[in-house]
Amino acid sequence: MLLFLLLAIAGWSAFVGLPINSNPRVDFPVVTVAITQPGAAPSELENAVTRRVEGAIAGMAGIRHVTSTLSEGVSLTTVEFQLGIDPDRATNDVRDAVSNVRADLPQNILEPLISRVDVEGGAILYYAISSTSRAPQELSWFVDDTVSRSLLATPGVQKVQRLGGVNREVRVELKPDRLEALGITADQVNAQIVQSNIDVPGGHTILKGQELAIRSLGSAASVAELAARPIALTDGRWSVLSDLASVTDGSGEARERARLNGSEVVGFSVFRSKGASDTVVASGVESAIAKLQKTYGDVQIQQIISLVDYTRASYKMSMMTLVEGAALTVLVVFFFLRNWRATLVAAIALPLSILPTFAVMAQLNYTLNSMTLLALTLVIGILVDDAIVEIENIERHLHMGKRPFQAAIDASDAIGFAVVAITATIVAVFLPVSFIGGYVGKYFTQFGITVSVAVLASLLVARLATPLLAAYLLQPSSSFKPGTDAQVRPGSLMGRYLAILEWALTHRGLALVSAGAFLAASLLMIPLLPTGFMPVSDQSLAQISIALPPGSQLKQTDARLQAITKEVRKHKEVAAVFATAGGQDGTSAGTLLVRLTPANKRDISQKAFEHTLRQTLSQFPDMRFSFKAEGDSRDVSIILLGADPEKLSQTAHALQKQMKGVPGISNVQVNEPLLRPELLIRPRPIEAARAGALPQSIGTVMRIATVGEIDASSARFNFADRQVPIRVALSTKTRSELETLRQLRVPTIDGQSIPLHSVADVNFGAGPARIDRFDRLRRISVDADLVAGTTLGTAQDRIGLLPVALSLPPGITRAEYGDTEYMNEMFTKFGLAMGFGVLMVYAVLVLLFKDFLQPITILTALPLSIGGALGGLLLYGAALDLPAVIGILMLMGIVTKNSILIVEFATEKRREGMIRFQALMQSGAERARPIVMTTIAMAAGMVPALLSSGADASFRAPMAVAVIGGLMTSTLLSLVFVPVIFTYMDDLRLWLAPKLARLTSVTDQDRKDADEHHLPGNEVTQ
Repeated sequence: MLLFLLLAIAGWSAFVGLPINSNPRVDFPVVTVAITQPGAAPSELENAVTRRVEGAIAGMAGIRHVTSTLSEGVSLTTVEFQLGIDPDRATNDVRDAVSNVRADLPQNILEPLISRVDVEGGAILYYAISSTSRAPQELSWFVDDTVSRSLLATPGVQKVQRLGGVNREVRVELKPDRLEALGITADQVNAQIVQSNIDVPGGHTILKGQELAIRSLGSAASVAELAARPIALTDGRWSVLSDLASVTDGSGEARERARLNGSEVVGFSVFRSKGASDTVVASGVESAIAKLQKTYGDVQIQQIISLVDYTRASYKMSMMTLVEGAALTVLVVFFFLRNWRATLVAAIALPLSILPTFAVMAQLNYTLNSMTLLALTLVIGILVDDAIVEIENIERHLHMGKRPFQAAIDASDAIGFAVVAITATIVAVFLPVSFIGGYVGKYFTQFGITVSVAVLASLLVARLATPLLAAYLLQPSSSFKPGTDAQVRPGSLMGRYLAILEWALTHRGLALVSAGAFLAASLLMIPLLPTGFMPVSDQSLAQISIALPPGSQLKQTDARLQAITKEVRKHKEVAAVFATAGGQDGTSAGTLLVRLTPANKRDISQKAFEHTLRQTLSQFPDMRFSFKAEGDSRDVSIILLGADPEKLSQTAHALQKQMKGVPGISNVQVNEPLLRPELLIRPRPIEAARAGALPQSIGTVMRIATVGEIDASSARFNFADRQVPIRVALSTKTRSELETLRQLRVPTIDGQSIPLHSVADVNFGAGPARIDRFDRLRRISVDADLVAGTTLGTAQDRIGLLPVALSLPPGITRAEYGDTEYMNEMFTKFGLAMGFGVLMVYAVLVLLFKDFLQPITILTALPLSIGGALGGLLLYGAALDLPAVIGILMLMGIVTKNSILIVEFATEKRREGMIRFQALMQSGAERARPIVMTTIAMAAGMVPALLSSGADASFRAPMAVAVIGGLMTSTLLSLVFVPVIFTYMDDLRLWLAPKLARLTSVTDQDRKDADEHHLPGNEVTQ
């Protein structure tokens, strides 16, 4: 008992310190390559940059997918490697590959940025900051400086991203009429400011015996001093900057705006680093925010959304389910045994089995996440299984008149082989799950090992602690009287069972046909079940992407989001709406984060709410919208690839037209870049050559005049607390006048300048705002939302039967990616795991029983359980998805328990000389009770998971349904059909034995002599 006490203390200490996460720690090797070419269009970047980078990377070993996204001036290539590739080495290999093609890339690009993806998942916390005394610019700096500095010092915080707000800038707004009058261009003004407003180190010297550093100070001390700076003109004269431009200390142009419930705020989101605990990071962030709120009383910091709340709720629900399952299991034991002492012994086995598991988890750096908690929830009924078998057998020996001490010894010795066999088969099924590989398999590494460790701990408890506790806690049987028959008369229920068993053994053929018919009926149910990947979860958060026509201004997008927010807030299920207009996807895009009231306070689910909201959003014209599932993806995404953009677009729209008629999906959209309006400047070759105006010079002037130089190439102004860019550009009002742009002066190669309109034509046009590529081909996806009650697999099957999907045009292919790829991988990997698990169980049983045929009898419980599992899923309305597959996998490990108890007892009685029929009848009579007890106990342990609500309830319930249904049918049928199969296997052995004996010279006498030779004391001394 000292050993178990120490294990329990170690387990509890580990449990208290285990971090709580949403998912297991999984290190996916992903590397990004970001290349910036200021002002370049996506189509230009595709040929000049992206294709070359993809070509250099494509030859590397271990690549899974290469995805590229091109927007204005930016090419972002994401390289996903196969699992098992070291992320650091992958990053270095990608860096080397890009370096090899650096000379082939345009010279005016910024240095490529290659980085490993260290952020795990999306943001976990969202906050909004508002103030009545601070301007948006000040609040933005408060987030960038004070908030970020405080939160990044919190352990586990990887990134703080500001949402909305504006940056501080020194604005140099050029006066086009003065530029034209003085003959100077916008880029010449910017270049002089960059070269003059700078502090340059000048080395060091020794004067008067001291070493002095030399600095050349050119930075202006104030904005007024900067405005008074002289600017050299092309004809040798000069002018002050304030004569050419208006110089002010202000804010940059807003490209993003955030609102909470319609009121403008500055928001920020918090990302955790890989391996960090969700709850620990959230607690640290909340503590840091509370200190900031106390220190800065003039700002209000409000938490908008916390995805960690869902993680906490899932953890609490899992622990509650665990405790409730344990309590129900103990009640079942008491119901059958009607002995509080025996029940206490079984109850003690639960914590003694679970607590050491936590200690092993801590040593393996596991966390309390969805997979490990799921493993413990599912295994709770199994943990007491071995103890029940031991206790029930000890109780039977007590009724024979034995003292508790002797009964514990005899009973544990008699049942020991069966208990070890049961545990070995469960481990043989679950341990391979930890090594199935693949992206889905990575998440199940902790699942299989946690189950295996817990089951092995329960075996240790059953073989050591349970007999010891029983020997000292149980009392002698008061119903036994010396001289009376120790056999207990079977009750009415047992009598009926034995009558059915006797009939089955005397009508073996009919019984076997009945079992075959049940199996056939079970297999016929498989096509009736819809397939899917993950059940729909309810996180009380709806994420909506909004897209207006390209070219929409920020104020237009903001106004549309305000109107949508007003309509969304009319729904009683809505607690808050956080809207962001603009951002990385341009000013025509926006996002709505709709926080719902808790699930237990709503009448409808999150999916049903989204379906209702879809009707509201459909009322707004000229707008695309989509609901994001977990991972920022749509429910259904059909990815089409091709090298011909026009043919690819035609195919996608044809597929979209047909998908609109598919039941179970809605809001079908073609996710392709819309054409954005452009102002095209086409130099006239002859005039431009004659004047010496180069196209590159024209583009540079237009970029600086309209948006200014990029930050990396801009002049800097030093304030006391920070350094801000000096933005040289036309004012917003001035650059919106076409004639003003046509009159802008461009430099020539002789140092002079000429008006733009004299060497180039300015016209309107259109071009792609964004280009998506996948595995080196153009990518367009047709996306849709799932209607409540429809699974991903069902939708994919229906779409796959559409004419366009069945016969794609030459050069167009369909790619599997995201949930579709993971779903197919799941069925493949788990199918292999189940097949390997069955072989492992068979191998373990052969080693334990020393027989090749009777283990087949034990495995017949597996197909007998499938009908109950599939029937339960059909009645419940669940799909054959990940949780259902886990439930079926669990059945494989536990239903063999019934067969083992029956076959082991009958085999032992046969060795003692009992005839087969009598051995099987006695096996049924003595093993039926522990079989029924353990089955009901395990089913009772699953009931809380079946009836639970709240976080992850949609994931736990299908597993519980599959396990309970399979347990019930396999138990009822195996009690009858396993003895029948036993007789057939025994007949087969009797038929094969003489034939196989002819192939060997080993006789029974040889075996007997060998056994006697190895008996203690009979060894031959050399």
